[in-house]
Amino acid sequence: METLKHECGVALVRLLKPLEYYQQKYGTWMYGLNKLYLMMEKQHNRGQEGAGMACVSLEAEPGQEYMFRQRAEGTKAITEIFGEVHRSFKDFSPKKLNDVEYVKRHVPFAGEMYMGHLRYSTTGKSGLSYVHPFLRRNNWRAKNLCLCGNFNMTNIDEIFGRLRAQGQWPRIYSDSYIMLELLGHRLDREVERNFVQAQAQGLEGMDITEYIENNVQMSNVLQTSMTGFDGGYVVCGLTGSGEMFSMRDPWGIRPAFYYINDEIAVLASERPVLQTTFDLECDDVKELPAGAALLVKRNGECSIEQVLEPKESQACSFERIYFSRGSDRDIYKERKKLGEQLTQPILKAIDNDTQHTVFSFIPNTAEVAFYGMLDGFKNYVNEQKIARLSNLGHTPSHEELMSILQEDVRSEKVAWKDIKLRTFITEGNSRNDLASHVYDITYESIEPHVDNLVIIDDSIVRGTTLKESILRILDRLHPHKIVIVSSAPQIRYPDYYGIDMPRLEEFCVFRATIQLLKERGLQHVIEDVYRSCKAELEKSKDEMKNGVREIYSPFTTEEINNKIVEMLRPEGMKTPVELVYQSIEGLQMAIPNHRGNWYFTGKYPTPGGTKLCNEAFVDYFENVYKSE
Repeated sequence: METLKHECGVALVRLLKPLEYYQQKYGTWMYGLNKLYLMMEKQHNRGQEGAGMACVSLEAEPGQEYMFRQRAEGTKAITEIFGEVHRSFKDFSPKKLNDVEYVKRHVPFAGEMYMGHLRYSTTGKSGLSYVHPFLRRNNWRAKNLCLCGNFNMTNIDEIFGRLRAQGQWPRIYSDSYIMLELLGHRLDREVERNFVQAQAQGLEGMDITEYIENNVQMSNVLQTSMTGFDGGYVVCGLTGSGEMFSMRDPWGIRPAFYYINDEIAVLASERPVLQTTFDLECDDVKELPAGAALLVKRNGECSIEQVLEPKESQACSFERIYFSRGSDRDIYKERKKLGEQLTQPILKAIDNDTQHTVFSFIPNTAEVAFYGMLDGFKNYVNEQKIARLSNLGHTPSHEELMSILQEDVRSEKVAWKDIKLRTFITEGNSRNDLASHVYDITYESIEPHVDNLVIIDDSIVRGTTLKESILRILDRLHPHKIVIVSSAPQIRYPDYYGIDMPRLEEFCVFRATIQLLKERGLQHVIEDVYRSCKAELEKSKDEMKNGVREIYSPFTTEEINNKIVEMLRPEGMKTPVELVYQSIEGLQMAIPNHRGNWYFTGKYPTPGGTKLCNEAFVDYFENVYKSE
């Protein structure tokens, strides 16, 4: 119901054959460039604020550019950057563009290494200077570094301090630039290590350069750079001398998938992207292990190396529920299971009256969970039919059989989202009125005052869209009861690993809990949690516990649900409303291999996440609660 800005998307393409090979086999030397475009478009959902791409040519001559970059802002950024790339080809005749030898040395963005990035801001910072990839230039090819990533670091203050202690002076205080400087610093050291070894072997001039470029060990660079980072990340990079890498955080928080054959080595944030772009089977694509890196050397040698020791797996479950493409084989099954598992709590909410209940969903990411929910109710209704037939005690008449067999699960397309309207909802005084029209309804899709209406979505975060749009528009159908279903559990805690989740006070679950504490005279719990968080912040990060979790202890999920409904019900609405959330147990059953559930439980996988959550409550108490 509410769009969340979330983690970014990455794409890497390394051609393992000369450009002539692709010209001959696929009819164009642009094979890598075209595949990068497809990979980025297939991940367009992961970046609505900007996009960028980079290319490295391994056969450029000295004095010629060999590292190219193009970036743009906005929802049409992918089209813009590739449009600019193709416009740069207009300076060359068709004959020259078909001469691969000429192309390799003179045409921009003609290379063997490509990297793409789709940006969703998790910091609130905007502008082209914040759009990936980032470049660090040097006259030594091996010291040139181009970097992008899907990440958000929780301890950037500590890393900044490390750089200052080394004598560096970063120009910008952001995790992207600081990571670039740290990796660049370690790359410099790696190049200098090889320079010393080359000299020791008596090499001179270009022989030293060749030795350096053939012996750079990116695993050394990554190991010495990434050890201190706390956060979820997939970091990707290209060097001017031909090294390509992508590394995943040791908790496996952020996703990365790769495929290698004798022609290409490719990596993306989502598996179906590689399957569709390269016509692969699901099992052809591998998941990059936590703490490991995909490394491709200048000579095309590919390897997967364990750079950091993997921690307990905390792969993000919310990624599976909401952000990733539902076309992934496993994600599709998981989302259906999430919906199916809600059958019993929904039955309770509608008093088992399936005959007078219509099921629907809020577009579009909840659609797969909706199918799972329907499956659960079809199974339930079939069991009821079998029971009725078994209990007849006589041979049923045709009419009796028809009466039983005609009972079915009713579903309708009740809500339609008018995407165009959201663009204009900016001015405060008219925002609420406009917001109420973001969704249209299918009139007479239910029997007024008789049918229950069950609407499923993947998550309920702030509750704003529920209050200002969804409940208002659904009430026009005059259902007997509205049941709002979330395939995810109650979202209670912020995320600090790459998803733009709001502050604590913006969560409807948190606001409802605070209101309950106030109404029941339990303000001391709020003050106790504040003191607990302050005390935890005095400890070292590794010893900290999440003091915020105690704020929810006095209440059941149902009590909080009821308060949320009370707070979000639009004025004048009379239709009964009930909320049904997925349970934590149901989440783990549906998505057993992705245990990262800190949004729902407050159990952060890294010390930095725990620290920031404690700080968030202290900030709320001192700057919001005290002024209320």
